[in-house]
Amino acid sequence: MASSPRSPPPAPTPEFEISRQSRLFAALSKKVIDLDELRMLAAQGVPDAAGVRATVWKLLLGYLPNDRSLWEQELAKKRAQYAAFKDEFLRNPCSEIMEQIDRDVKRTHPDMHFFCGDSSFAKSNQESLKNVLLIFAKLNAGIRYVQGMNEILAPLFFVFRSDPDDKNAKFAEADSFFCFVELLSGFRDNFCQKLDNSAVGIRGTLAKLSQLVATYDGELQHHLEVTTEVNPQFYAFRWITLLLTQEFNFADIIHIWDTLLSDPDGPQETLLRICCAMLILVRKRLLAGDFTSNLKLLQNYPPTNISHLLYVANKLQ
Repeated sequence: MASSPRSPPPAPTPEFEISRQSRLFAALSKKVIDLDELRMLAAQGVPDAAGVRATVWKLLLGYLPNDRSLWEQELAKKRAQYAAFKDEFLRNPCSEIMEQIDRDVKRTHPDMHFFCGDSSFAKSNQESLKNVLLIFAKLNAGIRYVQGMNEILAPLFFVFRSDPDDKNAKFAEADSFFCFVELLSGFRDNFCQKLDNSAVGIRGTLAKLSQLVATYDGELQHHLEVTTEVNPQFYAFRWITLLLTQEFNFADIIHIWDTLLSDPDGPQETLLRICCAMLILVRKRLLAGDFTSNLKLLQNYPPTNISHLLYVANKLQ
């Protein structure tokens, strides 16, 4: 009997994990990488022990071409281009944007020594985040810098800076910049204030989430939005614009992003399914709750089994 979306999937066995890891290595070692196969494998989560997440994410974001023989020249070209951007844009940074970026970067994952503290390592990582965000703001005058972009950059930079291959790790800043641009291109409309009330802006995205919840659980959607008047903008605005980076611990965020980045059409559809699954997993508490308790629950989402959450989200396709 097939398990229902709400019942957890069986836990993967160690043998399954080893086989998944070996399939991932096999997929990455081909001369020309089959991106459909890579997406399918990565969507189930990239094994942490494999040390290949940085490469997988760069491929999923289109930063690395799928032809391995082109990697070296492509990386050299992009990294040289980033060095030129630094040279051009960091000489006279706009102080107003710089102050805001500086404030936000200092608040990025304050519980992690990687991002925070007095160590030279943390300080150099903060400097890299600031550089990327400032250059992005200078190159994208229509959006510039919007609060929260630091939270989206952080997982990319962490994964690339933690690459076991030192040759790549030292170029984490440049690689993060281009992957950040690519990632944001898929949902930059959410950051554009002019589009806030349009069908393509954040309001249109929140309406899509509402429709999705109504499709899979009409009772829950009615209770939330009609009975208790907890509209998606009260909680899901942050979920969506910050790609869930504020709702879970960092290790879980990385796992969720393996799945988000595997969507061939960009992260938006998968993100909405995960948001819908988050509501379904706490539906009992939501159906028993009023405006205040439901808002509190959704603005401080409880710890959850991420594999189960992604399993439920996958069932909503």
